Amino acid sequence: MNHTDIPLILEPDALKPLLGQSNVLLVDLSQGESYIKQHLPGAVFLEYTWIVDSDKPRMGLLPDAARLSRLLSAYGISEDTHVIAYDDEGGGRACRFLYTLDCVGHTRFSLLNGGLYAWLHEGRATEQAIHFPKATQREVTLNSGPIADKQFILDHLYDQKVVVLDTRSPQEYMGTKVFAARGGHIPGAVHYEWTRAMDEHRNLRLKPAEEIKQTLAAEGVTPDKTIVCHCQSHHRSAHTYIVLKSLGYVKVKGYPGSWSEWGNDPTTPVE
Repeated sequence: MNHTDIPLILEPDALKPLLGQSNVLLVDLSQGESYIKQHLPGAVFLEYTWIVDSDKPRMGLLPDAARLSRLLSAYGISEDTHVIAYDDEGGGRACRFLYTLDCVGHTRFSLLNGGLYAWLHEGRATEQAIHFPKATQREVTLNSGPIADKQFILDHLYDQKVVVLDTRSPQEYMGTKVFAARGGHIPGAVHYEWTRAMDEHRNLRLKPAEEIKQTLAAEGVTPDKTIVCHCQSHHRSAHTYIVLKSLGYVKVKGYPGSWSEWGNDPTTPVE
């Protein structure tokens, strides 16, 4: 497989022939101790906190373009680099990194389906050698296309062409579990817990595309609409963002800050 033909959702078996290719960078966003214990051959480690910013109580914000330029430069991510990301938790951290790349216009990326969980449970080889990326020089700017902010949601609260997709737990959505000043959900938001896209019987790979599409369509989440994904900090919902992209949804946005911003702002409406 040529690195220009790599699909957005990459199966573990399809990764093997790509390992070691000069334009492919395998990035591990697992916990640090997990990476040190074992990781996929050739993978470099990326600390999750490096790709998010905070302005308490708002969490999970996008870093500015200067910080992201330094990060991509340090990791040698040129315009021609194909990034393949995975983690040890089902893809949330990995997808937040891919979302971030999308926000700076870098579209050569893939999610390893099932991540470290599938890789290990199916008996594939790992290593302990620490790999360091080869730096380059990269300047990026933020692209507003994938980004929804609080004002965008307020402007489209009752817009039939826009769906707010809340990927938190049912308890958070209903307001019985509260991680902000207020509990509940954005008015009109559709609930779809992010783990519903995962198949526990296939080592946390994504469920079949048609099954996910049908589930979403039953809730009014269809490709003709603009879909805004959020959770508490756009960590879990970044996974849903990438899932929707893989299903052919083109009008998808993520809400950095998510409920940590909305639920802590006394002026925003809550259901």
